[in-house]
Amino acid sequence: MLNPQWLRSFATLAETGSFTRTAARLGLTQAAVSQHVSHLEDALGPLLVRRPRQIELTPAGRALLDYCAELEQADKRLQSRLTDAQADCGEVSLVTPGSIGLALYPVLLDLQQAHRGLVIRHRFAPDPEARDAVLNNTYELGLVTLRPDDPRLASEAFIEEPLELLVPAAAKADSWDDLAALGFIDHPDGQAMATRLLSRQFPANPGVRTLPRHGFVNQIGLILEPVARGFGFTVLPRHARLAFARPDAIRVIEGCAPVVDQLWLIYRAEWPLPARALRLVEHMRRACLQGGA
Repeated sequence: MLNPQWLRSFATLAETGSFTRTAARLGLTQAAVSQHVSHLEDALGPLLVRRPRQIELTPAGRALLDYCAELEQADKRLQSRLTDAQADCGEVSLVTPGSIGLALYPVLLDLQQAHRGLVIRHRFAPDPEARDAVLNNTYELGLVTLRPDDPRLASEAFIEEPLELLVPAAAKADSWDDLAALGFIDHPDGQAMATRLLSRQFPANPGVRTLPRHGFVNQIGLILEPVARGFGFTVLPRHARLAFARPDAIRVIEGCAPVVDQLWLIYRAEWPLPARALRLVEHMRRACLQGGA
């Protein structure tokens, strides 16, 4: 690897065009600057054409100057990634469940719009994938419904998210027979969520699996579409309903003891979060308190 001091002398010389000015700027002697350039030329071949009161870079010299610029940019990128001072630029990564993700995504866009230097990478994923993504350092932050017990992960209570029984706007759901007549719109977590909620709404029910299934959707943003069109009912976290574009076409059935999930913010416990990640967390918390998510 080329000596960084030699490269610094060469890049400054290319900028100033003078051994005297280069030595003065770097606090070196002219002999030291000349020696640094000679070492580089021994390794790379002729870099300069020396004329009275003027120097000119050879093609190899121009290539080396480009290399010096690339090293400087790489150093800046490294410093940006390592420093806590860069709250307004750099990449922040977040992995969340789909329901809260639907509500948070516009909030994330608001933050990125206000700070154009930020790049926010957001992915929807279930708990196991979110946990593994943070553990493997592919994502800095995660939201999960089950608090992890892995000592490598720090966790903080973030927000509560109730489950809701959702039916078409004109439908009734006063009994198990009403639900059976509607049919169930299933999704990847549908059976588990419906079992948890309906066991409180209808304690003596024969089980969700006995209900006719009128659809299955694996995209969180589309699950309520068949409900809005009257094809059946479903059970979802509240944030999925709040993010739905046609709230007048669906209805929440009230009247049972709530089933509420606590969402946990997770991140690696062994090192501090950078300032831009802390800014993102603060922005999300503020939006949730204000009802924006």
